[in-house]
Amino acid sequence: MSALVRVDAVSKAYRSGGTETRVLRAASLTLVRGETTSLVGASGSGKSTLIALIAGLMRPEAGTISFDGQALTDLDEMGLARLRARRIGVVLQKDNLIGFLTAAENVELAIEFGGGDRRAERARALLARVGLADRADQLPRRLSGGEAQRVAIAVALANDPDLLLADEVTGQLDSDTAGDVMRRIFDACRERGLTVLFVTHNRELAGGAHHRLQLVDGEVRAA
Repeated sequence: MSALVRVDAVSKAYRSGGTETRVLRAASLTLVRGETTSLVGASGSGKSTLIALIAGLMRPEAGTISFDGQALTDLDEMGLARLRARRIGVVLQKDNLIGFLTAAENVELAIEFGGGDRRAERARALLARVGLADRADQLPRRLSGGEAQRVAIAVALANDPDLLLADEVTGQLDSDTAGDVMRRIFDACRERGLTVLFVTHNRELAGGAHHRLQLVDGEVRAA
C-alpha cells in the first residue's frame, strides 16, 4: 500500500521565557492509505503536537511533512485551511463542537466549510451512520460524552476526508463507550478507505490498529 502521509525527521520545541522544552526530536512515521495507526506515549510526550503538525495547525522547526506527495511547507495558511476542510478530519478529546449549535448544525457547518451541498440531508445521514439519528436536534450539553464524540466523528467525516486524526478521543469515556467510539472510527476506515492516526493511552484500543507506534523521548518507535 502507498503512503498518504510521510513525517521525516521532524523536530519541535516550546519556549517560555528562557526555558525550552523539546517534545519532538527527528520524529518520523508513515501513514499507509486505508489503514489505521495507533500512537501511545506518556503524558506530555508530544503526541498532540505531532497531530497538530500533521494537520498543518503548526509548523515544525526542522524536518518535512508531506500529504499525498505535497510538502505542507509549500502551502500558505489559506492552503492549509483548505486542505483541512476538504481532506483532513480532526477529532479532539473535548471541545470539538460549537455549543450553541445542534448536532446536525455542527455537521452542516463542517459541510459548508468544505464547499459541500445538500447540507441538511448529508448531516442527518452522517449522524445516522454513527447511531445518532434521534439526537440530531440536540445541543451538545444535552449529549452524553460518548454521543458528543460520535457527533465529532460525523463532523470530521463531513467532507469525506482522506485522513482522520483522532487525539485521545476516548480519554474521558468509560471502557464500553470508548470501545463503541473506536468501533465507529474503524468502521469508517473500512467503509471509506480512510487513513486513520489515533492517539490513545489505552493499550488495548491501540492494539486494534493495523500499525502500532509509540512516542518515546521525542522519537517515534514501533510499539
